[in-house]
Amino acid sequence: MSKKFEVIAVTGLPEFGSGDNLGEAILSRLQEMGFTLEDGDIIVVSQKVVSKVEGRMVRLSDVKPSERAITLSKITGKDPRFVELVLRESSQIEVAVKGHLIVTTKSGITCANAGIDVSNVEGSGETVLLLPVNADISAKKIREYIAAKSGKRIGVLISDTHGRTLREGQINVAIGISGLKPFKDYRGTADMKGYVLRVKMINVADELASAAELVMGQATERTPVAVIRGLDELIGEHEGSGELNMPQERWLFKPVGITGDGV
Repeated sequence: MSKKFEVIAVTGLPEFGSGDNLGEAILSRLQEMGFTLEDGDIIVVSQKVVSKVEGRMVRLSDVKPSERAITLSKITGKDPRFVELVLRESSQIEVAVKGHLIVTTKSGITCANAGIDVSNVEGSGETVLLLPVNADISAKKIREYIAAKSGKRIGVLISDTHGRTLREGQINVAIGISGLKPFKDYRGTADMKGYVLRVKMINVADELASAAELVMGQATERTPVAVIRGLDELIGEHEGSGELNMPQERWLFKPVGITGDGV
C-alpha cells in the first residue's frame, strides 16, 4: 500500500438537477482548476448529487401512505408519507421504535430510513431525496464517461453518510463502486513476528469515502466531489459494492425492536 496519497476537493461545481451530465461537469471543473487526471486516480462522488441528476427527488405531497406506513408512523413518530417511501425502498424492516426506522434496502444496505435524505434538498422538508436505484451502475456510468473523455484508467466511488453499530457519530461509506477493489486482503500473510493473519481484510472503499469527506464536508459545504491520488494499486476491473454488506447470518449484534417480517 502507498505510504502517501492526496485528497483534492473539486470545488466550484454548480447546483445539479435532473438530467445533468455529472461526468461532464466534473471534467469541466477539473479543467478550470488546472487539474489533469492521471491513471490511478479515484473520483469520489456524493450520493446526493448522483440522486439529483437521476431525478430521485420526491414531493411528500405526492405520496399516499399505506395502512402499514400509517401504523409504523405511529410507532416511530415519523411522517407516514416519509415512512411509505422508506417501505417502497426497502426489502426488510430491522427496527421500528420511537424515533428510529432501520431497514435493509433493496440494494442490500442496512441503514436508517433507507438512506432517504431531507438535507440540502429544496422544499423545507416537504421534498426528499432517495438513494440511486443502483449506485454501482451510477458509478460505472460516471467512470466510463470520464475514462472515455480523459483516456485515463480511473475508479469511481459513490459515498453516503452512515452511522455505525456501537459508535457515536457518522462517517462516509461507499455505496457504489466501479473500477476499484474494495478490500485490501491481508489473510494468509505473515505479520512482522511471523504470525499468519486469518481474518484481517481492510475495507478500503469505506476508508476512501471517509477520507474524501474530510475535504467534501456536509450540509454547509457545496463540494460533492473529490479526487484521491496515489493509490494506483486499488484500481482494477472490480464492479459493485454488494460484498461490503455483511450477510445477516454473520451479524453478531441483533437490533432491539426487530419486527421479524419482510416488508
